Amino acid sequence: MSLTHFDASGQAHMVDVSEKSITTREAVAEGHVRMLPETLKLAQGGARKGDVMGVARLAGIMGAKRTSDLIPLCHPLPISKVSLDLTPDPDLPGIRVTATVRTTGRTGVEMEALTAVSTACLTIYDMLKAAEKSMQIEDIRLLSKSGGKSGDYKA
Repeated sequence: MSLTHFDASGQAHMVDVSEKSITTREAVAEGHVRMLPETLKLAQGGARKGDVMGVARLAGIMGAKRTSDLIPLCHPLPISKVSLDLTPDPDLPGIRVTATVRTTGRTGVEMEALTAVSTACLTIYDMLKAAEKSMQIEDIRLLSKSGGKSGDYKA
């Protein structure tokens, strides 16, 4: 299998998507931040910095929109939907983050969904680090993608 971000001589390049079909494309990614039960309680309303979940949700949306500024070979995309679900999970304990990103275009939004999750998790860490520096950001991965030439994927 060849890697699409390298040309025949091994030089990195941006993939030419001009000949690809315009289709609706969607990607879903997930990850979580593991923390102490006391920190989780702060995240659910007791943090001095305010609404941890709301700020992290906005950060994730902003991260998805800025993916091409962060990942060198990503195309800037007209994103039509970004949604984030942040769910406290006492069994971790921690916060589970799921992002869904959609576009109608010539390339997929997997990187945007992964960036949304990563940015939201980093924001959770930032907002709660005064209470716990040992939090762990874990298991960021693509759950599914649809649309495009390569078809659908489900983890």
